[in-house]
Amino acid sequence: MSQREIPCLLMRGGSSRGPVFLRDDLPAGRDELARALAAAVGAGHPLTIDGLGGGAPVTTKVVMLSRSERADADIDYFFAQVQPASALVDFAPTCGNMLAAVGPAAVETGLVAAADGETRLRILAVNTGALVESVVQTPGGRVEYAGAATVDGVPGTAAPVRLDFMNVVGSGTGVLFPTGARRDVVGGVEATCIDVAVPMVLARAGEFGLTGYESPAEIDADAELRARMERVRIEAGERMGLGDVSSSVVPKFGLLSEARGGGLFCARYFTPWDCHPAMAVTGAICMTSCVLCPGTVADGLADVADGGTVAVGVEHPQGLLEVVAEYGGGEGFELLRAGIVRTARLIMRGHVALPF
Repeated sequence: MSQREIPCLLMRGGSSRGPVFLRDDLPAGRDELARALAAAVGAGHPLTIDGLGGGAPVTTKVVMLSRSERADADIDYFFAQVQPASALVDFAPTCGNMLAAVGPAAVETGLVAAADGETRLRILAVNTGALVESVVQTPGGRVEYAGAATVDGVPGTAAPVRLDFMNVVGSGTGVLFPTGARRDVVGGVEATCIDVAVPMVLARAGEFGLTGYESPAEIDADAELRARMERVRIEAGERMGLGDVSSSVVPKFGLLSEARGGGLFCARYFTPWDCHPAMAVTGAICMTSCVLCPGTVADGLADVADGGTVAVGVEHPQGLLEVVAEYGGGEGFELLRAGIVRTARLIMRGHVALPF
């Protein structure tokens, strides 16, 4: 069997992991590209035994980088979510956790020249059109991975990577509320269909007979519950103008409940067919927007200011993720900027061999 070797970095970004490629090293056509990425992570087997994946959606993410041709961006970040068992490759969403690895990878691959101290770069999330400023620690012109920053759900400490998200409202549908309403009844469930950083369908945990504090394993083990959530998600996707989403990871699904661990609210985020073990960055930004915006299903969940800059703690199964949100309040809600600190680590550099 002949194999084709492609240069890559294996990196952790936030609470996710996956290979990082230069876009020019991969096939141009979307079908051939999907086949190559599925092979790289070993998709098509629940354990991804024949590739770099880790047997879960958070460890089968793929990053593809290139220099941007836009004047307002340095790097184009093209993302793919590979489903471990089904080998489905979805190019619709982006990933905020793996975004933390983009800056370090851009320096490691020579796409961006590092400054001494810290390196600022502007990243275009190709999948959604969002612009993100990333600040990477680069003392002596080299990426520093060691540091004191922590990410709940990731062991140890590492150097901080600061991410500031801009232009994220309407990332997938072009509007804040794709159905035209701040609340809908979908499949008998009161929900908010909202699009900030990623299109999402959000509901109170109590709508599904949950407290909101159940573990991912407890939720995933309830097949009837997950089937009901999926029916709501599919119907909501149609109403949001996304068509038949039964084989797409967008829109994502999320459950909200009152905080009990020091945050502003508690959340469970779905990938969408499994409960995320921690929290997606884009999901945290979207759910934060829902909580800050009046008239949504999150009304009364927490005391929030009518606009300004606030630090919002999002409780998740592994701890807390903080979103610093700058927003305009009132009926004309607008998220101006969302800042998050993540960490990243280079795990391996080399070549991945594709079996074709």
